[in-house]
Amino acid sequence: MDLNTQTVAAGRGRAFAMKAGDHVRIVNTHGHQVVDAWALAAEDAGETSSMDHTRSVNSNIFFQQGMRVLSSRRRPMLTLVADSAGLRHDTLLCPCSRELYQQLGCAEPHRSCTDNFHEALAEAGCAVPFTPASLNLFMNVPVSPDGAVDRLPPASRAGDSVVLRAEMDLTLVLSACPQDITPINGEARTPRDIAVVMIDAFDGEEAP
Repeated sequence: MDLNTQTVAAGRGRAFAMKAGDHVRIVNTHGHQVVDAWALAAEDAGETSSMDHTRSVNSNIFFQQGMRVLSSRRRPMLTLVADSAGLRHDTLLCPCSRELYQQLGCAEPHRSCTDNFHEALAEAGCAVPFTPASLNLFMNVPVSPDGAVDRLPPASRAGDSVVLRAEMDLTLVLSACPQDITPINGEARTPRDIAVVMIDAFDGEEAP
């Protein structure tokens, strides 16, 4: 494994510091793992990635190669510069939460992307009093003409990856979604690890 490769354990979250111009490759190691992603400006954690502004600036409800994630102050934070599977990533669904799992019938506390977000920030010495909407990498949420949304297993395969470029100094938070009740993480309903590779230089042709 590359020395720059780190792991986000299944059902857990991690925070990564990035400088403007840095690249990160997020690898769907097992193929069917959704990754909730957030960005927070290094100079002010209150400026977070905003799916509202991202959809507005990209004029699209999906997130695809070449598009940018915008901040709550409408500044570019991340650009999707490469996507080995050419997917349409979701910007609509909320990060899962304890309350969501209670509604799905879980009597005991269940890990969630919301908790992962705040735990990862705490480990990085940061905190915000709210949970921003997440960019849901690899999540397969088709939208029908009448506006109805579905939740299907990811179309990605083992080893598929995306590369993001930081457009400002920021903290990137990633959650290997712990959803194991619906098939959002695949028909096996089993959360998996993901790999995260910090790339010193990216020329658009590096192998996944």
